[in-house]
Amino acid sequence: MVDFKITADGVVSKQFLDLNIAAFSEASIFVQKLPYKRNQNKNDRLCVFKDNGGTCGTKHALLKTLANENGVKELKLFLGIFKMNALNTPKISWVLGKYHLYEMPEAHNYLKYNNEILDFTRKNSKPEDFISEFIEEVEIEPEQISDFKVKYHQIFIERYLSENPQIPFDMWRFWDIREECIEALQK
Repeated sequence: MVDFKITADGVVSKQFLDLNIAAFSEASIFVQKLPYKRNQNKNDRLCVFKDNGGTCGTKHALLKTLANENGVKELKLFLGIFKMNALNTPKISWVLGKYHLYEMPEAHNYLKYNNEILDFTRKNSKPEDFISEFIEEVEIEPEQISDFKVKYHQIFIERYLSENPQIPFDMWRFWDIREECIEALQK
């Protein structure tokens, strides 16, 4: 796994150092232990600290920014689409059942180092949680976890619905159901 000492004077590096976190390995454990929750302003680089938690997007963008500030360019941030279902995401099973759906395509952010997937979303997160249902991925930059991610996800869902005409929902209704799934994950 990737590790490096935090030596930069960037805003994210300083925030970790102020918490007596001096290495990436410590920072990633700190972030992983924080609660999974939506942030007030995910365009704020420090929102994970301010909100005492974050999503896959904000947590991994924070760690990627830390790597960037410290000159570690080999650590990459990715946006992947995977099929979220009752097996790999049990908390959403009741939502899927309510709408008679088997799966929900979900956008997920994670890091890669030497092609190894690193997932710090939750305390027990691991690539095996989504890799078997993985569909596609694209490398992104931290500032793309907001508007770009949403647009990319919505375009994917439009394509998914056109390939699955048996699903009786339009894109916007399907997106609302996805939001119910995300709310179920926060409980």
